[in-house]
Amino acid sequence: MKELDLLKKDWQKNEASFEQVTEKDIYKMIHKKSSSIVKWILILSVLELILWSVLSIGVNIDDYFKKMKHEELSVYFDIYNYASYLIIFTFIYLFYKNYKIISTTASTKQLMRDIIKTRKTVNYYVYYNLGQLVLSLFIGFYIAFKYNPETVVLTDKIGSNYTVMIITFSILVVFIALILGIFWLFYRLIYGRLLKRLLDNYKELKKIDL
Repeated sequence: MKELDLLKKDWQKNEASFEQVTEKDIYKMIHKKSSSIVKWILILSVLELILWSVLSIGVNIDDYFKKMKHEELSVYFDIYNYASYLIIFTFIYLFYKNYKIISTTASTKQLMRDIIKTRKTVNYYVYYNLGQLVLSLFIGFYIAFKYNPETVVLTDKIGSNYTVMIITFSILVVFIALILGIFWLFYRLIYGRLLKRLLDNYKELKKIDL
């Protein structure tokens, strides 16, 4: 027992030398990490917009419609394009707004609510982009098979053969699913990791709140 008492006394003497971390300190660390994560979400969304904008510069869709002799489609394409950009800019604004709110949040409960709100916004953003991708592919294939003179003849032949039509449609569906899967993995790797870190922060805040 003497050895145990000596060990306790030694521990009590050295206890003051260990750094004591309070709940307030933990909150500050989580707050800082959460703010940094949301900032990266904002940066990545802007970089993604820039990337797609640069890639679209090399695609002259007006010349493609002129070649098909359906220049009126350019108007519909422009409207569709402007609407897509408007929605993306709206998401970027929401990410910026979430970043500013989280950066100035002083309450544990409020920070938890802000994290949940940010996670929902990012999920909606990812779902929108994946849905937009599928819609764009369907529109692209529809225009190609409906208006392109080089494929209209092929489309008529396919339409007259039920078996070939089913096979062609199946190939298109598989192709779209493959592209969708690749982009889903991309968003999973980029935004999924950030969302997981936000969720971990939320769980830590919940412990403090309890």
